[in-house]
Amino acid sequence: MLKRHTEFLKSLLFLFDLMVICLCWVAAFSIRFAEVFVPVTKGVPPIEPYLWLLLPIVGVWGVAFQAFHLYRPQRMGSRLAEFLDIAQAHTLAALILFGLTFFIQQFEYSLLVILYFWILGLVLLGFSRMVFREGLRFFRRLGYNQRYVLVLGAGKLAQRMVRSLRQHNEFGLQVQGYLTHDPTKLGKMLEGVPVKGLYSDLKELLPGIDLVFLCFPPGGEENLEKLMEYLSTTVVEVKAVPDFFEFITLRAEAEIFDGLPVITLQGTPLQGWNVFLKRGVDIVGAVSTLILGSPFFLIIAVLIKLTSPGSVFYRQIRMGLDGQTFEIIKFRTMRVDAEASTGPVWAQDNDPRRTSVGAILRRTSLDELPQFFNVLKGEMSVVGPRPERPELIVQFRGKIPKYMLRHKVKTGITGWAQVNGLRGNTSLEKRSEYDLYYIEHWSILFDLRIIAMTIWRGFLHKNGY
Repeated sequence: MLKRHTEFLKSLLFLFDLMVICLCWVAAFSIRFAEVFVPVTKGVPPIEPYLWLLLPIVGVWGVAFQAFHLYRPQRMGSRLAEFLDIAQAHTLAALILFGLTFFIQQFEYSLLVILYFWILGLVLLGFSRMVFREGLRFFRRLGYNQRYVLVLGAGKLAQRMVRSLRQHNEFGLQVQGYLTHDPTKLGKMLEGVPVKGLYSDLKELLPGIDLVFLCFPPGGEENLEKLMEYLSTTVVEVKAVPDFFEFITLRAEAEIFDGLPVITLQGTPLQGWNVFLKRGVDIVGAVSTLILGSPFFLIIAVLIKLTSPGSVFYRQIRMGLDGQTFEIIKFRTMRVDAEASTGPVWAQDNDPRRTSVGAILRRTSLDELPQFFNVLKGEMSVVGPRPERPELIVQFRGKIPKYMLRHKVKTGITGWAQVNGLRGNTSLEKRSEYDLYYIEHWSILFDLRIIAMTIWRGFLHKNGY
């Protein structure tokens, strides 16, 4: 019954997608020849040839959508991943349509219609799929469209999996129980779910189950071969959760390499287009700040020269992306010989080494402005974890768990820790925690949010010394 219900939803979604595509094609024609954006210079063509083209459009898009597996189960999938699949399938089909129009000699199709069609398709397909998924999630929260789950394993890993599934009732996955190798756990309630049997009871307990999660504790894999031998004779869906989840530190993800599953335990969010997007924001931000802030640069430089001997700028070695060092540029705020007797140390409240102008610059963070030159050179980003000196990092890396993971992205002028008040002499552990949260959840919108918070909250800070 569940299988038929799933196939019905897939067929319904497929037909709805094709209806959206047809609507987008007609709408693209209407927008183009209604002169909404671009005037018509060659007269309005008849719509009939465009309507006849709907036949190959439906065929091409139907094949493309199936080829990109847009109708596979997506209960636990992300919205972004699904939209990217839709965008790829839609773009490939649009390119095929573009090529197809060149072979139709009897009629000249408008390239703008195809462009409008592509844009409308991206927007409406993405929006309609989001509405569809949210509708399903709403009904699943009410108890409809449920799938029933059995978890093989009853250790910490299995309990964490069950806890996550119970927190996400929008997936419609109801955990019926655990199976274990430990007889002492039988009948116990773990995370609100009973331990229903031993691994040897799988055959008796599997009827009515749609999905099995393999969550063996470390060393429990000796049961896997026998269990999988039986599961392979059924139509139940099987998912495995690796038992080394506790070693996952940053941006965990899975990929397939030559048919083998490869799991990243420690990665970076900045790959592919993300690198270009972030670099684009950095260049625009740096150029804009350096141009608009040039009068302040001049005034600050003059004040530094008039109030203390020495250079206007101060250069210091800091550690950046992948542990590489670079020279950070700041306005000089301390005496030239500030660390002659102490060596590398952090600045303190009412630090006697500061100059009169330097105290104001540090309190207002204006001493950081020259770092936009570092951003322009590609050594830093506008947003990221603050860079530290290698001498101090040697002390931190052994004391603070996962501290070095901060260097999986470029260091920044401002960051998630800073806009949450973690500046100056504040907890390094807490600051590192915020930095890792930023890396784990990075997006361009998150960067823009941090920039907006930096501007909104101003540059004054009680720990800016």
